[in-house]
Amino acid sequence: MLAALAALTACTSQDAASVSSGREAASTAAATPATPQGAAPTVGQVEVVAELDITPGNVTASRDGRVFASIHGMRRGPVQLIEVTGRNAYVPFPDQAWNAKPGSGKDVLNTPHGVVIDSRDRLWVIDHGNWMEKPQPPKLLAFDIHSRKLAYRHDFDKVSAPAGQILQDLAVDGERGFVYVADCGPDPAIVVVDTNKGTARRFSGHPSLQAEDVELVVEGKPLLFPGADGRMGPARVGINPITLSADGETLYYGSMNGTSWFSVPARLFRDGAPDATIGSGIARVGPKPLSDGAATDAEGNHFITNLPDNGIDLLTRDGKLQPLVRDPRFLWADNAHFGQDSWLYVAINQLHRNPIFTGAEDRGQPPYLIARVWTGTRGQPGR
Repeated sequence: MLAALAALTACTSQDAASVSSGREAASTAAATPATPQGAAPTVGQVEVVAELDITPGNVTASRDGRVFASIHGMRRGPVQLIEVTGRNAYVPFPDQAWNAKPGSGKDVLNTPHGVVIDSRDRLWVIDHGNWMEKPQPPKLLAFDIHSRKLAYRHDFDKVSAPAGQILQDLAVDGERGFVYVADCGPDPAIVVVDTNKGTARRFSGHPSLQAEDVELVVEGKPLLFPGADGRMGPARVGINPITLSADGETLYYGSMNGTSWFSVPARLFRDGAPDATIGSGIARVGPKPLSDGAATDAEGNHFITNLPDNGIDLLTRDGKLQPLVRDPRFLWADNAHFGQDSWLYVAINQLHRNPIFTGAEDRGQPPYLIARVWTGTRGQPGR
């Protein structure tokens, strides 16, 4: 499989749908038919799962093929969390009450972002509560995807989630009861929730969590981002994608504005090790593209979204970085999680066209996409 991937430098889509991007999409990407029934997918093959009039933030898929997505708080819609029920269809998840007007009560979704399904079919959601006129307290929720009932809740205090936090991506160890959350706010951090004890611990200040001084350029334009003082400046965003190894023993992460992928033993967090000990356990795994999302398969390979090049890259378990997908429709591939078999699900939301990255009007053009990519590797559904 890896030999095939090494030879792959670009891929054309196998799905007939195309997204309006303000420029001509490649005709091969727009016109190639979907895989014939019974035919084996090819590595790097892209299929569009949904074309939506609202903007998916993060997406996750269950073992039985159900697809769920948060709606991005930078481009709000009438609901905050959905289950995708068709090519252009969705329903609020878990119900309409949780999708009531943001800020209208304690038991509503305000700004849900990262979503992950664990091995017990619980949908974990991190709701940072920001990007609102009146920010709401951040919380971590889990819903049983079958009963649609709340299975877990943690309300963060101001020590683990201080003002200005952007708790946004998460990795879940459902077996041991630990959730690892990436905070890409002004003080980049990993926040670890022990769901058995109901406690949260914040790890920050390490250089690996910080943004590098590298330009994030998408569609030929350097992007901006609000700084700690609220003023727009060159985008320099810290820790963003975060994943776990199949055995739950290694935590992986990297900055959005970063070219390195890091690892740290998860047991250091589980055992409550001091920050200095955790810091000494951090190692560089290999290079990465400037990215917003990542997934780690059961074989130890990492699939990392590539924002400047409209695609997804593969960092092999022996540290080699190579292209997996290049597709003109991949206009800001936000996150990536595995579903059934080797299908990697990706939210594509044109976030770089949003005012928070441009300081100008929103140039996003629906439909916004949920796509999936065949990796040819052994994935971990929901993760």
